[in-house]
Amino acid sequence: MSRNVGLSVLLFAAALIALWPAPAVAEDDVGFKSIFDGKTLIGWDGDPQHWHVEDGAITGEATKAQALKANTFIIWRQGEVDDFELKAEFKMAGGNSGIQYRSFEEPKAGRWVVGGYQADMDADDQWTGGLYGERYRGVLAAPGQKTIIGENHEPKVVGQLADRAALNSIIRKGDWNEYHIVARGNHLLQELNGRLVTDVTDEDTAMRRRGGIVALQLHAGFDMKVQFRNIRLKRLPMQDCKKVVFIAGPPSHDYAAHEYYAGCTLLAKALNNNLPSVYATVYRNGWPADPTAFDNANAIVVYADGDDGNLLLSHHDELDALARKGVGLGCLHYSLKVPKGKAGDAMLAWIGGYFETLWSVSPFWTARFERFPEHPITRGVKPFAVEDEWYYHMRFAKDMAGVTPILTAVPPDETRRGPDGARSGDAAVRERLGSPEVVAWAYDRAAAGGAGRGFGFTGGHVHWNWANDNYRKVVLNAVVWIAGAEVPREGVSSKTPTLEDLQANQDKPQPKGFDLDAVRKRLQSWGQTPATAPR
Repeated sequence: MSRNVGLSVLLFAAALIALWPAPAVAEDDVGFKSIFDGKTLIGWDGDPQHWHVEDGAITGEATKAQALKANTFIIWRQGEVDDFELKAEFKMAGGNSGIQYRSFEEPKAGRWVVGGYQADMDADDQWTGGLYGERYRGVLAAPGQKTIIGENHEPKVVGQLADRAALNSIIRKGDWNEYHIVARGNHLLQELNGRLVTDVTDEDTAMRRRGGIVALQLHAGFDMKVQFRNIRLKRLPMQDCKKVVFIAGPPSHDYAAHEYYAGCTLLAKALNNNLPSVYATVYRNGWPADPTAFDNANAIVVYADGDDGNLLLSHHDELDALARKGVGLGCLHYSLKVPKGKAGDAMLAWIGGYFETLWSVSPFWTARFERFPEHPITRGVKPFAVEDEWYYHMRFAKDMAGVTPILTAVPPDETRRGPDGARSGDAAVRERLGSPEVVAWAYDRAAAGGAGRGFGFTGGHVHWNWANDNYRKVVLNAVVWIAGAEVPREGVSSKTPTLEDLQANQDKPQPKGFDLDAVRKRLQSWGQTPATAPR
């Protein structure tokens, strides 16, 4: 064959391949994303003496030489699950195991100790298919049962899906089997090899769980081996509430400053503990590694560093696609600072404003907020004053279209008198002596033909300020609003954090000689409950 003829054949073949339809994705697999790469334990955390990857599967082993005295787990660390579907194949040689979901850790009991809902499995196939409450109410449904868990924490059998013989007929003993777990609200379904084997409705409002971790179990007391492969997750829309994803940036400043994770965790807990219409989850150390992180999100709140390291820049396309779908976006403090141009224009489209270098200013001052516009975000908010690094003279959408100022105060004149600089403004700032400035705002994207809502809050430098009830309420109300949920008439009420609450989850340890008395005085100055400043 001549070179020209061969080239023509190759080109013709390439054209045919290009026209050939791509392999169809099975309808049952649409929306599922892998959370195990089949090669490494990246994203998973377990005892290396007992967990490894073998033959493309997460493999747990316990032997007489390495016997387990207590159950141990390998935990998926890239996210938590709420409403979802999970598919995973498993194979067992001896022993007992399970797939934990919406679960929790028990650090006081040791490392890699987990409790919560468990899709059960065992080599003798007595429990495979059942729903067990690990460290959590015990058996919730035996294999083949339909149950309702009542307020007394006990399951009641209300139906039979399959008997033992039928279950055993679908289990491939010693070979690969597939679990398909579906959790929607308080309804939990477990399929085994394509057959529904467990149906549980959890009406135990005191103990049921709305979200939590995924983990795989290796049970104590056995010489055993268990393997898991093809682990895939699909998020489901949360029909009974709005989902909020907090993104906390990596550690930034000194102790008690820019405490992104501690702040996000505090706000998320306040929402989850006080407002059933919203469910919040937190991702730590920047952009989530979880490939499903935003698949059922109604709003995203970013609390992270700005400037050239702003994660909003490196993930512009993903955020823009989400914003175009109507997903709300809130930016707190330093995350508002992006370069002018493409990034600044995006911020104007997403949240209506941003911190512009050589225009905006970032001084520390005590802002006094005495009047508020009529807006869902201001519900229940009373006049308050807080010292913080309040950015002002922000760059807003043209003619403030779609922007509603939420917090407005007059900065001290000395904060405007600095020379031209990246963070000290310019002549335009100095000309505004005595003028009020907007330091928090709401944005309705409909004003520019878009969908969804945005929010900007320039405070958030000083971590202790989250204990101010009105300061905190403004942000909680805003998060609820951008998620599209109804803000309560009196705003989102939440318990005033104690000093111990504020010290929890900080990125850095308290330095020696740190003046806690000054913190107590700050908290006491707001005239709130004595619990805010315990000794």
